Amino acid sequence: MMRVKEKTGLHRWTRWWPRSLSRQISLALLLLFGTASGSVGFTIYELNLRKHDYVILNLSGQLRALSQSMVSESLHFRKQRSELPGSERAALFLANIRAQATTFDKIINSLKNRLLEPELTGRHDPLVCSWDAQSIGQLNLTARTWQEFRFGIQPIFSTAPTTKELIQTADYIIDNEGWITVVASNLSSAFQQMMEGKMRLIALFNQAALGLFFVAIIVLLALLFYTFVRPLRTTLAGIGRISQGEFGHQIPLHSGNEIGAIASAFNSLSSQLRALFRLTERINQASTLDETLRFVFAEFRPLLPLDWVGILALDENSGRFVLQRRYTEGATDLKEGDTFQAGGTLLGQALAEQRPLHIPDLLAASAESAAAEFAAALSADGRRSVLFFPLTEEGHWSAVLAFAVSETDAYNRDHLELLGNIAAQVAHGFAKTVVTENLVISAVTGLAKLAENRDPETGDHLIRMARYSALIAEELGREGPHAATMSPERVRDILRFAPMHDIGKVGVEDGVLLKPGRLSAEERAAMERHPVIGGEVLRRCEAQMNAVGHSVFQIGIEIAECHHEKFDGSGYPLGLSGEAIPLSARIVAAADVFDALTSKRPYKEAWPVEKALALFEQESGHHFDPVVVAALHRAMPRILEVYQQLKHV
Repeated sequence: MMRVKEKTGLHRWTRWWPRSLSRQISLALLLLFGTASGSVGFTIYELNLRKHDYVILNLSGQLRALSQSMVSESLHFRKQRSELPGSERAALFLANIRAQATTFDKIINSLKNRLLEPELTGRHDPLVCSWDAQSIGQLNLTARTWQEFRFGIQPIFSTAPTTKELIQTADYIIDNEGWITVVASNLSSAFQQMMEGKMRLIALFNQAALGLFFVAIIVLLALLFYTFVRPLRTTLAGIGRISQGEFGHQIPLHSGNEIGAIASAFNSLSSQLRALFRLTERINQASTLDETLRFVFAEFRPLLPLDWVGILALDENSGRFVLQRRYTEGATDLKEGDTFQAGGTLLGQALAEQRPLHIPDLLAASAESAAAEFAAALSADGRRSVLFFPLTEEGHWSAVLAFAVSETDAYNRDHLELLGNIAAQVAHGFAKTVVTENLVISAVTGLAKLAENRDPETGDHLIRMARYSALIAEELGREGPHAATMSPERVRDILRFAPMHDIGKVGVEDGVLLKPGRLSAEERAAMERHPVIGGEVLRRCEAQMNAVGHSVFQIGIEIAECHHEKFDGSGYPLGLSGEAIPLSARIVAAADVFDALTSKRPYKEAWPVEKALALFEQESGHHFDPVVVAALHRAMPRILEVYQQLKHV
């Protein structure tokens, strides 16, 4: 179980840095003395490192000598081919070249690893090295060149190279001597320049230290004024403004001593009071859970570390938390509807104990047990700390508000106390918006069922086509011309209102709606009025919501009125075309037809999915929006999952 840490980074820092002004000045003097001592120590240390540099320079010189020696051996081998027996000449050449290449290998690898073994330096212990940027670059170039060169002489490292292979190796070394010789020489030069640069650095450092010493004396003389006199005047003036009711005023913090602590405390109080008033006002104005969550994100961000906020409701049936909403200004992989275990987690404990709790390190928490599902999900999403804030409305609702940030150990006791003080106001605001949303969802579901009950052919058609619509909308939100406007809220509205596309059928006579055979022209005209009827029904619902300051059914109106419009303008009832047809209606039109084609009806068998997709390709740009058709194809793997679960064939 994770426990709230009482000591923050600031508390740990103040353990050794005194808050008393006189002690701060005394410590500053001690630090000044330490700076001077450190300068001398640094100089001595750097001079000792010069001994190491000579060892390094010697090794780089060995590389140059080894490269030249390999060339010399190769020239000698090629020149003396006819003077020695083949096997003796080859064995001698092989032994020399192999030894030289092996030594070259060891030196290069040691320099790259920055650890020189005693066998190379002649010292009693390994030597750890450090390089500047120029030396590193030249070393990497030398290593790459050597690897290419080494590949060309690879036969010498085999168990029994042939004489022909050794002749080819010698020719390769001679022909490419410039490669390895030049880079070895350049590496030696780079190390030489590095050594000279270190000496210049030592001189520059001592000059800077001397200048810093005199500057510090001047700073100490001004310290009293800037850390005591001026902060005291500013703090007194700020306290006066706050005491007169100017909440939100922030006193400038000039120091971290006693005066700075007083100013910080008043700033925190002022910010909390302002946030409480603004948050209460804005939550009461919100009509949806999304709006409430955005308001919380905006108002809490100045008060505590925050880059992700989500609300998780407890499902009494499954005993798991469901992520109902989440909001962040960055990217997130957590999806609404994801579920997480409640029992045995700090998430569930916060709700049970009705107090804010937090996890300072999600990486550690997610590794503790399999029960830490939410901690693991947040960690995978790039968050490192999370704070849980319980929200309850007795008898109606239980949820947890989660604040997360991409830094470890981001929350402290002050943040927990702040949330505890305003828990009642925040919980009430969330409960109000949840009740409002539940009423809207109930109304939508009831209207959709009303239309469904009058049409015996639907089966699970409404569920399938609504999910298809949402999946297509999600794909449009990922890429393409609608990515910027297809928000999660809009996807959710399309999912909710897609089942209401045929709500207008409540106004169609049973004789027409339930007629088993082909409709007459007059009956067809009556049937084609159902989009108009549906739009009128939902407009009346919207007018009622507008009267109390809310807008709920706008997406539903678009879908009901325009889901039979066609992209080329040949649809009904308005004959709209192209972008004039609301995007929500274009999405639902595709989902509705796809489900109708792939489902069994009394008058037809279910089409294979491939046949249905072929029709969509044929009708792209005519009946359907090409962009929507492309999104349908991208969403097809997930659509087929829904199809297999709920198919009616």
